[in-house]
Formats: sequence, structure tokens, C-alpha cells
Amino acid sequence: MFVYLSVKHQPISRMLQRINLENILFLDIETVPETELFDELNDQKKELWDQKSKYQRKEEYTPEEFYERAGIWAEFGKIICISVGFFNYKGTIRSFRTTSFHGEESTLLKEFKNLLNTHFNQTKHLLCGHNAKEFDFPYIARRMLIHGIELPYKLNLFGKKPWEIPHLDTMELWKFGDYKHFTSLKLLANIFGIPSPKDDIDGSQVREVYYVEKNIDRIVTYCEKDVVTTAQVFLRLRGDELLAEEEIKSV
Repeated sequence: MFVYLSVKHQPISRMLQRINLENILFLDIETVPETELFDELNDQKKELWDQKSKYQRKEEYTPEEFYERAGIWAEFGKIICISVGFFNYKGTIRSFRTTSFHGEESTLLKEFKNLLNTHFNQTKHLLCGHNAKEFDFPYIARRMLIHGIELPYKLNLFGKKPWEIPHLDTMELWKFGDYKHFTSLKLLANIFGIPSPKDDIDGSQVREVYYVEKNIDRIVTYCEKDVVTTAQVFLRLRGDELLAEEEIKSV
């Protein structure tokens, strides 16, 4: 866990207050199965999918019926959008800016890597997402390696000690050490009085919107809303005021 969170006998809000908000890159990803249809996989990949998914689907679904969920596995899915957001202060004026990378997967991964290497490449810089330590961060890293892209420093965890890993996770912060506890971003938004990001689609609909509707703009909007909500949750955990609508800008 990040070193600032290891300080004993301090409220979590005080520990998080020690982090400069401008040093955090908030992010979220959207993923889909690597092909629209199960039949588009070659025979070997179909067999591997059968083996990989059998414990999750058990006997309730055939491998083909279960394939619509393949996007959650980096070996059988792909990233179609990475949205990021960051705070900016000009004197006392605060803003939160979001932008997204989408399109062909290897291209968007290279563009995201370039952002990390040019603007968030210092030791003080942190990456933050919701359930990102379990999903977003490893998924991005795995897909980069699949495409032969060298991992940027912020995602290369090999040889790093736990306190050297520059990752924050709002779900982990909410767990307070209760590692069996899962809380969705939607639920945290509700209990903290944050406008829900799920006012259009949810994660289960992304595959259909991408492959059937072919509406990437709708997915980008959804992904950026999740980034804003993650930042809002982080503010509440710090004890800060939420972002007002006029402080949020898409660039």
C-alpha cells in the first residue's frame, strides 16, 4: 500500500490530505470480448476459453453462451477505451479535466503509455481507480505485453516493494482492511450523495453498445463519468468538497 497510508493512528482523511491532488491520475477502462461472436475464435482458442471459464460458468452455460462475459479476462478480451482525469489548480480555482483514448487497442495503449511517460512519470505521481488494483491496472499491463509494448514504470510492478507501488484504489480504501468486502462504485456514489454515473448504460451493456450499436462515443461518455465519480469518492474520503458541475471539463 502507498506509504502515506501506512502512517499509524491517523484518520484516513488526514493521510489522504497529505497527497497533492494534482499528482493523481484517475482512470477507468472499458473492455469487450476480443471478437463479437464465439464462432469467430479459432478452435484452439475456443478450447482454451472452455477451460478458462468452466469454473465460473459451471454447468449453467455453454462456453458459447458464457462468451459474452469474456471481456473481463485480458486473455480473451480487449480494451476499447481508457478514460483519465486529473485535477488542476490555478490559485484557488479548481478544475477536473477528463480525456479518453479509444480506437484500435495497440494504438490507444501506446497513447496511454505516452501520457504516463511524459506527464505522470515522477515518483510523486500516482494512479487511482475503483477496484483498479484487481482489474484495471493488471488488465492494461497484460494487454500491453500481449501487444509487445514495454510496460511503463507506473505499471511495471516487478521487483517493487508494496510501499513503492504508485497505485491507489478507492475500493481498497473503503475496505479498511476487510479484504472480503466488495463495494461497487455505484453504491459508494449513492451513500456519499454523489450523482450516479450509471444514468445511461452499465458495464454489462458495453459489449452490445460496442459490437451491435457501434456507438463508441456513448461508451467514452460512460467511461469518463466513472472517472469523475472515482475522483468524487476520493474527495469524500479526504473530507473535501465535491466537484461542482462547472469544475468538470472534458478535453
